[in-house]
Amino acid sequence: MSLRPALSAALGSAALLCAAAAPATAAPAAPSESVTVDPTGRLADDGTVTLSGTYTCTDATGPVFVSSSVSQDSPNYRHGIGGTMAVCDGAKHHWENTGKVTSEKLKTGAAHVEATIMELRPQGGLPLPSFHAVQQQDVTLKKG
Repeated sequence: MSLRPALSAALGSAALLCAAAAPATAAPAAPSESVTVDPTGRLADDGTVTLSGTYTCTDATGPVFVSSSVSQDSPNYRHGIGGTMAVCDGAKHHWENTGKVTSEKLKTGAAHVEATIMELRPQGGLPLPSFHAVQQQDVTLKKG
């Protein structure tokens, strides 16, 4: 196979994948769906961060997760702090995510957290992200 047909096939495949991924939804959360972030997070000496809060979601057809990230000093650089499986039954649930930050040292004090309820909703045979709720909040990281 010459280079031109191989390159065309590769580009065509990439275009199909991009087109299939395009319908990811980011609709505003329904009034019955929300995620909160507790005002205090914990930071261990080894860089392990624990964040928590509550969530409520409904009408999921795929697996749902509560993910969280934390930033400090630079809002453009966030550390992903774990993910928790969510139950979307309309009831209020507690979430807690833990993750170790090694690339940049966090310190106790002010930080900014974003928590997201994200579903992997099957569409056309592919699991695509669908966001149920997002919350951003300033928190205080304390030793713990």
